[in-house]
Amino acid sequence: MHSNTPHHSPSTGRLAGPARLLSALSLFVPALLSAQGMAIPSDDPAVRRAMSAIQPLQSWTLEQQISICEIPAPPFKERARAEEFKRRMIAFGYTNARIDSEGNVIVEIGRGDGPTVLITGHLDTVFPEGTDVRTTRTGDRVAGPGIGDDCRGLAVVLTLAKVLKDQRVEPKGRLIMVGNVGEEGPGNLRGVRHLLTKEFAGKIDYFISVDGAGSGAITSRAVGSHRYLVSFEGPGGHSYGAFGMTNPMHAMGRAIANIADIQVPTRPKVTFNVGIVRGGTSVNTITPSAQMEIDMRSESATELSAIDVKIRAAVEAGAAAERARWPNSRAGITVKYDTIGIRPTGGQSDDAPIVRTAWAAVEALDWLPATVASSTDANLPIAMGIPAITINGGGVSTGAHGTEEAYRELPDSYKGPQLALLLVTALVGVVR
Repeated sequence: MHSNTPHHSPSTGRLAGPARLLSALSLFVPALLSAQGMAIPSDDPAVRRAMSAIQPLQSWTLEQQISICEIPAPPFKERARAEEFKRRMIAFGYTNARIDSEGNVIVEIGRGDGPTVLITGHLDTVFPEGTDVRTTRTGDRVAGPGIGDDCRGLAVVLTLAKVLKDQRVEPKGRLIMVGNVGEEGPGNLRGVRHLLTKEFAGKIDYFISVDGAGSGAITSRAVGSHRYLVSFEGPGGHSYGAFGMTNPMHAMGRAIANIADIQVPTRPKVTFNVGIVRGGTSVNTITPSAQMEIDMRSESATELSAIDVKIRAAVEAGAAAERARWPNSRAGITVKYDTIGIRPTGGQSDDAPIVRTAWAAVEALDWLPATVASSTDANLPIAMGIPAITINGGGVSTGAHGTEEAYRELPDSYKGPQLALLLVTALVGVVR
């Protein structure tokens, strides 16, 4: 998950004054949401019990976060973590917990007399197989790969599942709780894609992703991305004997230099990055192949297409410059593109019902709401026209996608699961 653009406020502005949680819910949330038919059921005894039960579970939630994070879940190899996530759901009493053909863990509950809401945290990490995923804890700080992104989201979903079962909160509609695969780069949203186009095609009314730590930020707009593996290829040869031959590695270096000089707008924000380079067989070999992986992003589809064109032009210019440098070379340079991932852009108005609901729930917790743009599992449903947001799970995290990633527990970290509970019950309804 990568936050990008700053917040906007709903047209009605912030609701008047902070108040205690339950009294605030009963006073202003129904009034705000009644026009959309999604009042938070603050007077429901089971919801009140569930809200009250979450705070004492704060240490338990952190334990879930740490223990699930110490199970490796590299891209496309999330099975061990998925099995454990499923086991915990079954231990709560969800005997229907299952793993679908793509690897997502799914639990379905509810009477089915209202909307269908899907809430998920992602199982996968960016870290390759073999990464040491053990955590270290010093006071309120826990360090370890993936501890925030997205072990915190998984812990929030597990806490939500536990309190719904323990406090006998029955959804009026249908609630689908998921641990999904494939959110990070190489996965290309494969888990959510499977859920929305196969498992539950045409059946999801609202989509919620819990991704990372934090408080009141509501991701309502999708930062799209284009990601490519670009290969520069030639016959290769001996660094001394074949000197004067075009060199794929040098062509790639020229291309990278061209890319680094590209100017992009700041509004809407556009970014690019050459994140991985590889190639070569020995120090004295003109390599037959050099590769780079490039990422470009924007929440504007137009600007994303524009930077894609500029990147390709920079790559072709780099290859052409290498050919021109060695005009007598019989060896050519070819360039090939392989798509790593395409994430769609999209957005929703701050007045959209799901955004207004989340805004009200955030304020009810005395957090400061904000709407932002980011790249998350919500990208796909937003692009498909399904109301979707991503929320944070409480606490604070730093160093995402690095081996020094850390999460810090705060006194009000329990509000992450509470936010998920308020939002879900508002959207799905509760049987009384």
